[in-house]
Amino acid sequence: QVQLVESGGGLVQPGGSLRLSCAASGNIFSWNSMGWYRQAPGKQRELVATITTAGSINYADSVKGRFTISRDNAKNTVYLEMNSLKPEDPAVYLCRLFGTRYFDYWGQGTQVTVSS
Repeated sequence: QVQLVESGGGLVQPGGSLRLSCAASGNIFSWNSMGWYRQAPGKQRELVATITTAGSINYADSVKGRFTISRDNAKNTVYLEMNSLKPEDPAVYLCRLFGTRYFDYWGQGTQVTVSS
Protein backbone atom coordinates (compact mmCIF):
# COMPACT_ATOMS: atom_id res chain seq x y z
CA GLN A 1 0.00 0.00 0.00
CA VAL A 2 3.02 2.26 -0.42
CA GLN A 3 4.24 3.51 -3.75
CA LEU A 4 7.49 5.30 -4.45
CA VAL A 5 7.99 7.12 -7.73
CA GLU A 6 11.42 8.43 -8.66
CA SER A 7 12.11 11.09 -11.23
CA GLY A 8 14.91 13.37 -12.35
CA GLY A 9 17.39 10.95 -13.81
CA GLY A 10 19.04 11.51 -17.14
CA LEU A 11 22.25 12.12 -19.02
CA VAL A 12 24.75 14.60 -17.66
CA GLN A 13 28.36 15.49 -18.42
CA PRO A 14 31.12 14.83 -15.89
CA GLY A 15 31.08 17.56 -13.30
CA GLY A 16 27.44 18.28 -13.93
CA SER A 17 24.46 18.15 -11.61
CA LEU A 18 21.10 16.44 -11.31
CA ARG A 19 18.29 16.52 -8.79
CA LEU A 20 16.36 13.33 -8.10
CA SER A 21 12.93 13.24 -6.52
CA CYS A 22 11.06 10.43 -4.80
CA ALA A 23 7.39 10.89 -4.05
CA ALA A 24 5.76 8.50 -1.59
CA SER A 25 2.06 7.75 -1.44
CA GLY A 26 -0.22 5.34 0.35
CA ASN A 27 -0.02 4.18 3.96
CA ILE A 28 3.32 5.55 5.05
CA PHE A 29 2.54 5.96 8.75
CA SER A 30 5.21 3.51 9.92
CA TRP A 31 8.24 4.86 8.14
CA ASN A 32 11.48 5.47 9.94
CA SER A 33 13.72 6.61 7.14
CA MET A 34 13.82 7.35 3.46
CA GLY A 35 16.84 7.30 1.30
CA TRP A 36 18.60 6.68 -1.93
CA TYR A 37 20.52 3.64 -3.08
CA ARG A 38 22.20 2.93 -6.36
CA GLN A 39 23.13 -0.09 -8.40
CA ALA A 40 25.41 -0.16 -11.41
CA PRO A 41 25.71 -3.11 -13.80
CA GLY A 42 27.84 -5.84 -12.25
CA LYS A 43 27.99 -4.11 -8.89
CA GLN A 44 26.20 -4.52 -5.60
CA ARG A 45 23.49 -2.15 -4.55
CA GLU A 46 24.92 0.47 -2.23
CA LEU A 47 23.59 3.10 0.08
CA VAL A 48 23.94 6.67 -1.11
CA ALA A 49 22.14 8.72 1.52
CA THR A 50 19.36 8.39 4.09
CA ILE A 51 17.26 10.73 6.17
CA THR A 52 15.23 9.71 9.23
CA THR A 53 11.98 10.98 10.70
CA ALA A 54 14.08 12.89 13.22
CA GLY A 55 16.06 14.55 10.47
CA SER A 56 19.28 12.61 10.90
CA ILE A 57 21.22 12.29 7.67
CA ASN A 58 23.82 9.77 6.62
CA TYR A 59 25.92 9.75 3.46
CA ALA A 60 28.15 7.21 1.86
CA ASP A 61 31.79 8.26 1.96
CA SER A 62 31.91 8.27 -1.82
CA VAL A 63 29.34 11.06 -2.11
CA LYS A 64 30.04 13.21 0.94
CA GLY A 65 30.50 16.80 -0.04
CA ARG A 66 28.89 16.28 -3.44
CA PHE A 67 25.37 14.96 -2.81
CA THR A 68 22.68 16.43 -0.59
CA ILE A 69 19.56 14.65 0.63
CA SER A 70 16.51 16.56 1.81
CA ARG A 71 12.82 16.04 2.37
CA ASP A 72 9.52 17.82 2.08
CA ASN A 73 7.15 16.26 4.58
CA ALA A 74 4.13 18.11 3.23
CA LYS A 75 4.68 16.47 -0.14
CA ASN A 76 5.99 13.14 1.21
CA THR A 77 8.96 13.61 -1.03
CA VAL A 78 12.68 13.10 -0.62
CA TYR A 79 15.26 14.71 -2.88
CA LEU A 80 18.82 13.98 -3.83
CA GLU A 81 20.85 16.81 -5.27
CA MET A 82 23.90 15.46 -7.03
CA ASN A 83 26.77 17.78 -7.85
CA SER A 84 30.19 17.23 -9.38
CA LEU A 85 29.14 13.94 -10.90
CA LYS A 86 31.95 11.48 -11.52
CA PRO A 87 32.44 8.45 -13.77
CA GLU A 88 31.70 6.15 -10.84
CA ASP A 89 28.29 7.71 -10.22
CA PRO A 90 26.28 6.33 -13.17
CA ALA A 91 23.74 3.80 -11.95
CA VAL A 92 20.09 3.16 -11.38
CA TYR A 93 19.16 5.18 -8.33
CA LEU A 94 16.42 3.71 -6.18
CA CYS A 95 14.34 5.31 -3.48
CA ARG A 96 13.61 3.41 -0.26
CA LEU A 97 11.10 3.93 2.51
CA PHE A 98 11.81 1.85 5.60
CA GLY A 99 10.03 1.34 8.91
CA THR A 100 10.36 -2.29 9.99
CA ARG A 101 11.24 -5.61 8.38
CA TYR A 102 7.61 -5.77 7.31
CA PHE A 103 7.43 -2.17 6.15
CA ASP A 104 10.13 -1.72 3.54
CA TYR A 105 9.39 -0.36 0.10
CA TRP A 106 11.44 0.43 -2.96
CA GLY A 107 10.80 2.47 -6.03
CA GLN A 108 11.48 1.30 -9.56
CA GLY A 109 14.58 3.43 -9.97
CA THR A 110 15.72 6.21 -12.21
CA GLN A 111 18.76 6.03 -14.47
CA VAL A 112 21.66 8.42 -14.09
CA THR A 113 24.23 8.45 -16.88
CA VAL A 114 27.46 10.43 -16.83
CA SER A 115 29.08 10.87 -20.22
CA SER A 116 31.05 13.39 -22.25
